[in-house]
Amino acid sequence: MQITEHVYQIGGSTLSHPSDAAIYCVTDGKVTALIDAGTGDGHDRVLKNIAKENIDASTVHYLFLTHCHFDHVGGAHKLRGTFNCKVVAHQLDAQYIETGDQYVTAANWYGSFLTPCPIDIKVNDSKKSFAIGSLTLNMYHIPGHSPGSVALTVESEGKLVLFGQDVHGPLNDVLKSNRDDYIQSLEFLLSLDADILCEGHFGVYCGREEVKNFIESFL
Repeated sequence: MQITEHVYQIGGSTLSHPSDAAIYCVTDGKVTALIDAGTGDGHDRVLKNIAKENIDASTVHYLFLTHCHFDHVGGAHKLRGTFNCKVVAHQLDAQYIETGDQYVTAANWYGSFLTPCPIDIKVNDSKKSFAIGSLTLNMYHIPGHSPGSVALTVESEGKLVLFGQDVHGPLNDVLKSNRDDYIQSLEFLLSLDADILCEGHFGVYCGREEVKNFIESFL
């Protein structure tokens, strides 16, 4: 599903597997970044969806993981192996992905097991920018849902696209959630004044007012 000239959704509960969180893709045609990996159960369908959008597999250079939960990272090891891409995550969540922690990642909630995946680039900054060909993908640390949750933004067609996976939470002690951090992170996301929100489970919201209303509903 194409969202803008440079942004696609290539996975999710109706696109790859019922247990998958949304998987997004940012590309300028020469360099491609994937955002999240689903559970891995829909891996073959994700590959078919990428091909269907005429995205050259050889251009996939990065896989960004927005946080360590199983529905977002369970398929990371498969995508890394398929595309030989660099996996990027915040340092505070990287440890749970690399060790295959079954509890902090909520893999046990799904009655499954997380296959460990190496994190090639561990980010420990509040903001870090990545060149995706001619595009700039900004990564922001937004703790709360998990210690190392991140959001990403890219400018496309003159609009600011926000990848705010799991804006809705939930908050849970086992997941090492922090309510105060979560509220502060939601306020930060509001301050970005995004034109489009690509969320992990609730779909795509277009228009600043719609984006604002969705984020504010969880405050």
